[in-house]
Amino acid sequence: MTAAADIEKLLPVYKVEHGAILSRQGDVTLAYEATLPEIFTLSDKDYEAFHHALVRATRLLPRHSVFHKQDWFVEAAYQADYSREGMGFLSRASERFFHERPYWEHSCYILITKKPEDRKPASSLFSSLLRRSLVPTHVLDPRLYSEFLDQAGQFERVLSDSGFARLRKLTDEELTGTASRAGLLERYCGLLPENSPPLLQDIHLDTGIRIGQKHCQLFTLSDAEDLPALCGSRVDYDKYSTDRSKCSTGFASPLGQLLPCNHLLNQYIFLGDVPQALKRLESKRLRLQSLSAYSRENAIARDATQDFLNEAISQQRLPVKAHFNVLAWTEDPVKGKELRNAVSSAMAQLDATPRMETHGAPQIFWAGLPGNAADFPLNDTFDTFLEQAC
Repeated sequence: MTAAADIEKLLPVYKVEHGAILSRQGDVTLAYEATLPEIFTLSDKDYEAFHHALVRATRLLPRHSVFHKQDWFVEAAYQADYSREGMGFLSRASERFFHERPYWEHSCYILITKKPEDRKPASSLFSSLLRRSLVPTHVLDPRLYSEFLDQAGQFERVLSDSGFARLRKLTDEELTGTASRAGLLERYCGLLPENSPPLLQDIHLDTGIRIGQKHCQLFTLSDAEDLPALCGSRVDYDKYSTDRSKCSTGFASPLGQLLPCNHLLNQYIFLGDVPQALKRLESKRLRLQSLSAYSRENAIARDATQDFLNEAISQQRLPVKAHFNVLAWTEDPVKGKELRNAVSSAMAQLDATPRMETHGAPQIFWAGLPGNAADFPLNDTFDTFLEQAC
């Protein structure tokens, strides 16, 4: 049996003030609540425009920063509201009909993290979850913090001006919570729904992830071999489409509101030093070149790296590292197989290979804590371009 540990000694968050989360490693995170369009309300051109706006906004973020988008999908029941003025017979009948109708409540948060320049890259073996002492290695410069606020403000403005999303910066109370309402940090640690009261629960990481009575399963897209061959901003939703008219939905919608279970969808984009990244890939290409005579796989990997470098330079693409995962949970352990089949089927709809994390699940789960994205293990990421990562 694994010895218990106090979460206060492992919690990477040092302080929350002025609407920002400061980690013990010197990372600064700004959290926004995003209001997105309803599903099935955008056309194919709208999806393309929204995607271009997100790419333009992410390009404005500084180097050594992390874009973390966290979508919550929690089962809830519709509550009728009879207190509205001017309600007629049909309005009351509609409220009565939908009262307590179950649905998946969606809330979206965008967290932008700025890492110190000299921060050591995190990995599965070097995570804050495994360190006994958390000592900051970087003293924040007020000038650098002001520049980061300006760049995050530009990101917010570009997305808001697109007309497809509205961003609102979270306050300190919304991050830390109050005596009667759990904040975003506490909600993640307990997988609590929105507007729920605080609840203390044990977190078990020895055999999978279990939080209180919630049995969790983590599915990742962390390897280029598991990704779909093609991706885009939208796909046709076959159930609502005909031969003459197409109904568009987001490319990752099968992992969003179309996935009928309680789950979190995490998207990470790591923006690093572009010249250093190209230099690293060039060294990898030369290494594969020297090994290509011994294996055809090395020759194929060399050609793929060469094509990646050529596209990055010729088309001015921004190379980044990315990771996607789905954290699903159920309070009934018997439904574990049903939950696994649902998520695997949703990933298969994207033409992706589902992979259930076991050994690296605690580190990935811990990095999903708001403000701790900089501690994500980079060995569970893949190289891609910003357009595909968004």
